[in-house]
Formats: sequence, structure tokens, C-alpha cells
Amino acid sequence: MERSATGASSEADAGDDGASGPGDRTPAGPDDTGTPGRDDTGTPGPDGAVVRGLDAVPRQRGVVGGGASAAGRGPCRAVRGSRATEGKPGTGPRRRRAWPPRLLPGPTTTPFTFGYAVVLALTSLFTEYADAGLVDRVLQGSSTDVAHLAQSPVHVLVASALWVAGGITSVYVIAFLLVLTALERRIGGWRTAGVFLMGHAVATLATEVPVGLAVLVGHLPESSLHRYDYGISFGVAASVGALAGLLPPLPRWTLLAVSGWMVADDLIAFTDPLTNWGHLMALALGVAAWPLVRRSRGPAAPASPTPS
Repeated sequence: MERSATGASSEADAGDDGASGPGDRTPAGPDDTGTPGRDDTGTPGPDGAVVRGLDAVPRQRGVVGGGASAAGRGPCRAVRGSRATEGKPGTGPRRRRAWPPRLLPGPTTTPFTFGYAVVLALTSLFTEYADAGLVDRVLQGSSTDVAHLAQSPVHVLVASALWVAGGITSVYVIAFLLVLTALERRIGGWRTAGVFLMGHAVATLATEVPVGLAVLVGHLPESSLHRYDYGISFGVAASVGALAGLLPPLPRWTLLAVSGWMVADDLIAFTDPLTNWGHLMALALGVAAWPLVRRSRGPAAPASPTPS
């Protein structure tokens, strides 16, 4: 379109060199253009000026001899979404990819979960590669059995949550990363830590205190006062229960059904009844915390403005 308009304008400019005024122009005959009576030099405008090219078409040569010209309308601006920029790389709005992905913890988005995961990774490497005797002594000192709870309850409740039963490849590690990341994104780091520690501490005490009473009345031997009891499973179970209360109905009840089925299956197997009952209690504690976590949930993020 530009080349055609430029050519017509050049011929008209050449014809204007020998013309003395508008009255000297004569319509072109059949020998000039092949179209009788057609004036290819232009059409007179309202003020008598001759307009060359097509009006309202971008990048035309403008008006000769008066009138508004395209050049006088200012520089041509590229319009987003127009054909001039459509399909060209780098012309559309760029989306920033969130890293790490929203399912995994990050140091700025979910600092509590991220920092806790780093600690668990370090302690898991210690149990994997350190001397076996040293690892056994450290784990025994971190156990929340009745004997240690009676001597230093706060110390062992904190220390027992620094180790993963089953190592870094345990299913509870995957659940920890996914569940606590989702929970912290919704209610913040401090409240997530509160839910986790509540489930860990309350479920531990609820399972160990009956053991101490049973030993006291003679229903269990004294050896039951000393056993390995550590890990993050109680805190994860409570976090699962709390997260379910923040989800829409379908994923909420699906998550609870799957978690309940896993806990019930462990109870039926009866391999570690104290731990299995602790999982059920921790899950129930998370569900009981729904009013608190829903009240403390942050305001919804504003919708991103749609480009005009």
C-alpha cells in the first residue's frame, strides 16, 4: 500500500512542475490511463486543495497545497494488539514465572516451611552418614518417651520434631512439603508453625501419658517408659486437617477421606498402635482448628487488571 501511494504521489509531483494553477489541470483522456474522464492526480478537497492518496488510510502521503496532512497528525504510534505488532516476538506482555513453583516452599514466599525443610534435610543426612552409635544416642536423647517427658518435656518436644522417621525419602516428607507450603501461603508462617506444633505436642502427650499411667498401675512393664518416639508425622497430620478447612468442598472432603482412610488402615494393621492413634488425634485437632485458621486467613489477592 505504501509503494502504490508513493508512486501516485511522485507522478502527481512531476505534473505539478509545469502547472500554473488548478485551472490548468485537465481530466485525463483514454490515452493516458485507459479510463475516460478519470482524474488520477487527485480530488479537490473542501478548501480547493488536491488530496492525493486515500484519506483515513495509515501512512498516506498527505495533502498538497493545503488541508490537514498525515504528517501534521503526529507520529504514528504502535497500538498493542494491532496488525503491526501482532505475532512479533517480544511485543506482548510478559508473564513472570514464579520460582520455585507454588507447590514447593521458597525462602521468601514460605520462609517457615522452607527453613524447616532445610533443617530436616540436614538431620536426615546426619542420620544417613554419621556413626551409627552417635546417631542412636542422639535419637534416644530426642525421644518423647515417658522418661524424657518427665525430665525435660520442652526440650524433647522440640528436639523430636527435628528428625524424620524413615529418612528423607519418607512419604511424610512429601506430605510435609506440599501441605505446609499450601497452608503457609494461606495463613502465614507463624500460624502454620502454631498448627504444626499444636498437633505435634498435643498428640504426643495424648499418647505418652496413658503409657505412663499404665506402667504406674502395672498394666505395662517399665521398659515401656523408654522407647524411640520422634518424627514430624503428628504435625503433618494436624496440618492436613487444618488445610482441608481452607479448601473448596470437593478437594476438602477428598483430602479428608484419603487421610482418614490411611489412618484407619494403619489402625487396622495394628503395627504401632500408639503412633497410629496419635495420627488420628492430630488429624482431628487440625479439623477442630478450622474456625481459627479461617478467621486468620489473609485477604484474597486482588485480581490482575485485564489489558485494554
